[in-house]
Amino acid sequence: MTGNSASTTIRPAAMDDCSSLAVLSIEVWTGTYLRDGISGHFADYVLSQYTPAHFAAVLENPAERLLVSQNRDGIDGYVRISHGHPSPAGGASRTEISTLYVQPQHHGRGIGLCLLQAGLQHCRDSSWDAPWLTSNSDNARAISFYLRNGFEKTGQTHFWIGGSRYPNDVLQLRAL
Repeated sequence: MTGNSASTTIRPAAMDDCSSLAVLSIEVWTGTYLRDGISGHFADYVLSQYTPAHFAAVLENPAERLLVSQNRDGIDGYVRISHGHPSPAGGASRTEISTLYVQPQHHGRGIGLCLLQAGLQHCRDSSWDAPWLTSNSDNARAISFYLRNGFEKTGQTHFWIGGSRYPNDVLQLRAL
């Protein structure tokens, strides 16, 4: 599949992408959530969570699908869809968009939309449910993106790290 930009291709992730996925994840996660400094518990979380081994395990799991946006120089975004994960807000869907990350310098180019559409097409092709996802409640840009693209708020949950909790909105795709 080709994205909106002629130089971007959406494709399934491969094992040799794992280190790039780890670095991209660290870049996006730290840039999005660590605005007032980096504490040890956040650093420990990021460095333990986003590893090449983590992504290799995802790629080996048949209930997971990872698609990447590839430009001429490398990966600039990805979407991860996980099947068999019930929504914390209830409902029938057991399919989660676990992650949709695009490098900040590539925002506004349609990459996130291309990844979202490719992920939704995978859900259709696999007969998976219309997916749900969570987004940090303070991430107005991400929430607005999902609301514009057919999702609706269906509840709230919390992300726990270092003994603290952070509110996350639960969003459900209205129809696949």
